[in-house]
Formats: sequence, structure tokens, C-alpha cells
Amino acid sequence: MKTICTYAITAIAIFALSGCSIWPGYSKPTNENLDLPVSYGQYGDPAFVVGEADLRTWWTVFNDPILEELIEKARVENRDLRVAVSRVQQARLRVDLAQASRSPQVSIGAGATTNDSGQVSTNIGLKASWDLDIFGKIARQVESEDALYQATEEDRRDVQVALFAQVAQSYLSVRSLQAQLHAAQKNIESQEEILKLTQVRFDNGLSSGLDISQAKQVLASSQASVPALRIALAQNINTIAVLVGTHPQGLHVDLRDPKPIPVPPATITVGLPAQLLRQRPDIRSAERNIAAQSAKVGVANADLYPSFSLNGNLGFAGTGGNLFDAANRSFALGPSLQWSIFDGGKVRNQIKFEEFGLEQAVLIYESTVLKALEETESAMTAFIEQRIEADATHRSAQAARTTLQLGTQAYKDGLVDFQDVLSAQQNLFTEDIREAKSRGLASQNLVSLYKALGGGWDPDQSETKEP
Repeated sequence: MKTICTYAITAIAIFALSGCSIWPGYSKPTNENLDLPVSYGQYGDPAFVVGEADLRTWWTVFNDPILEELIEKARVENRDLRVAVSRVQQARLRVDLAQASRSPQVSIGAGATTNDSGQVSTNIGLKASWDLDIFGKIARQVESEDALYQATEEDRRDVQVALFAQVAQSYLSVRSLQAQLHAAQKNIESQEEILKLTQVRFDNGLSSGLDISQAKQVLASSQASVPALRIALAQNINTIAVLVGTHPQGLHVDLRDPKPIPVPPATITVGLPAQLLRQRPDIRSAERNIAAQSAKVGVANADLYPSFSLNGNLGFAGTGGNLFDAANRSFALGPSLQWSIFDGGKVRNQIKFEEFGLEQAVLIYESTVLKALEETESAMTAFIEQRIEADATHRSAQAARTTLQLGTQAYKDGLVDFQDVLSAQQNLFTEDIREAKSRGLASQNLVSLYKALGGGWDPDQSETKEP
């Protein structure tokens, strides 16, 4: 009994030391470490307002119920997002598996043998072991898996950010293509009327066959551009169908009726560059990967030191019906130590290996931050310039329409050559299509900006917490 008490006291003393780590705690990178700019270069433009940007449901700025419904469907039904959710659940189980190493491991076994004389010998035993985490190896393993779990959750959010942006981009493309098709059809109808006019003038000897031939050529050229627009429209609707997890046929019916291109608001509230560290899931994931790799260095360092465990067993072995008599009982309890004195440099090389991994994780994090800044700056510039282009194409299309009206009237009055009408027709067709496309791109570029900012989720309601 005294021996058992001695072992127990020794085990308690060892356990009191457990959790001591020989690897320093992880420190998160800060804005000061990264030397981020104070503001974005485009803040002087009146389109942007400095302030706390609410990016959780950015798509509502378009005031389009259909778009909002499609994004909600994608949130629930998109297969890639569901795969990402499954990976998060899988990563959570890895944390639980690592946590299990902290608990005592107990097993039971039993057996029976028969000797030459037919005598049966039976045995039953209970074994227990408990790894005592003196130098924090298990703690660092748990820390690493927990950080990887959090990184996986950030990866899920990154999939969500990209998904919502892609749904919006494709939807805006649908509305833009429908506007382009409408513009093309209106121009084709106008060209058909001019062709009729030219035919009447020819029948009355007021124009040549050349005028008719040229009018037919312009009309056919315009008609030839329509199939490509229809193909692009169908492709974008099919893309949306995949994103929202449904069959394309039903969505073609839902989106069949043309709707106006959603218009961006007059001003956009954009946060500061430092807020990207909190808002962008890819940056958050890269930071969690640093934490995970840092803990792996700690795991490798712990192998330089001995490992301790507390082991015990209780067993019974005998013949006949008195298996559990005191005489058949065996019992043992005590600590054990293992320490690799010589391993040919394996442990130290493993430490170097993990340290290189940590260096790479830091570089990946820094690169991710720089790319985020680049994407945001580029998206802001594209949004500004595309709005300027959209305004210019609108004025150009109006001027081309006026030119065609005046040219057609002058042609009827015999004041200008038919070539002037043809040129005006072609210009109007081009400008109307360009205007519709440009207005769509202006809205799409705003989506790109929200995506660059990491919009589409709420950091204040993060499900994973840092340890």
C-alpha cells in the first residue's frame, strides 16, 4: 500500500508540472507589423465616403428582390459551400481527437486457454495509461489543430464571399445582356423601317439598287450579332443555376422577363485598409495557418525533452471458478519515462523543418495582405472609371440617335447621301450596345469592390473563437 501511495504522490507531482511549455506563445501579426497604408488612394473621389462600411449584406444596395432571393438560395443550396461546411466539421473532429490525448486511456482484455489435460485457464485484465504533458507537446498539438479548424472556417467564409459575388456578377450580366438584346432589337426594327423606305424610294426612281444592297448588309450585320448575345445570356443563367443548386430550365423561366440593370448607389462607404485584416476571410485564414504552424514548431521542440506517463494494470488469472480470488489478482501502478538520447539528428531536423514551414506561413500571410490591398485599390479604380465610361456612352448613344433621326429626315428630303444614314445606323447600333454593356459593368465593378473588401458575412458573429 505504501508503494502505491508513493507512486500516486509522484504522479500528482508530475501532473502539477504538466502544461509547462518550452515554446513561447503565439503573437498575432498587427497593423504595425505590416505597415499598412492609412487610407486608399481613391478616397479623394466623391463616390467614396470614409467610414465604417457595413459589408454583411452588400447586395441589398441594388434594391433588387430577385438578386436577394438568388443569393439566399446559394447560401443554402450551393454544393461548394456545403463541401466547405463539411470540411469545417471534419476539422472540428480533429481538434477533438487531439484533445483526447490529454485524457487517460483505459482498455480491458480477456482470454482463455486449454492445456493438454483439458484444464481451462482464464484471465481478465484492465490496463490504463496517462500521458503527462510536462513540456506542452499535447497542448501544442491541440493548439495547432484548433488553429487549423479556425483556418478551415475562414476558408468556408472565403468560399461564401466569392459565391455571393459570383451570383451577383452573373445576375448583373443577365440584366446587361437583356438590355443589349433589347437595344439590338430596337435598332434592327429601325433598320428594317429604313430598308422599306429605301425600297419605296427605289421603286419611285429616287434611289439606286446600291442603297438597297447596303441597307440589307447593315441589317444582316446587326441581326448576326444577336445569337452571340443570346448564347452569353443562356450561359450566365446556367451559371446562376449551378451556383444556387438548381436545374437551369426552371431558372430560365424565372429570369426570362427582362428587368432594368440594377444601379449602384451614388456613394459607397469604404473602410480603412487596416479593416481588411478583420474582414477578409483569406487573410484571417492565412493568419490562423501561422498560428497552427507556430504550434507545430512547439510540438517538434517538445521532442527534445523526456515524455512521462502514468501506467497501471489490474488483472486476474487462474483456473476453475475462483478467478476473482485475491490469490489470482495482480496489480501495478507507476510512472514511466522515455527520452530519445540519440536519434541521428531527427528531432532537430524536424524542428528546422517546422521552422521553415512557419517562415513560409508568414510570407504567405504577408502576400495575401498585399494581394488584398491590390484587389481593393484596383476595384475602386475600376468602379470610378467605369461609371465615367457609362455616363459617356449614354451621351454618345443619345447623340447617335439624334444623328440618325436628322440624317434619315435629310435623306428623305434628298439633302444627303444614303451613306450618311448607313453610317448613322451603324454608330447607333454600336453605341446602344456599348451603353447597356457599360452600365452593367459599372454595377459589376461595385460587386468586385465588395468582394475585394471581404463582404458577405459578419465578423462580429464569428462562430470560431481564438484560443
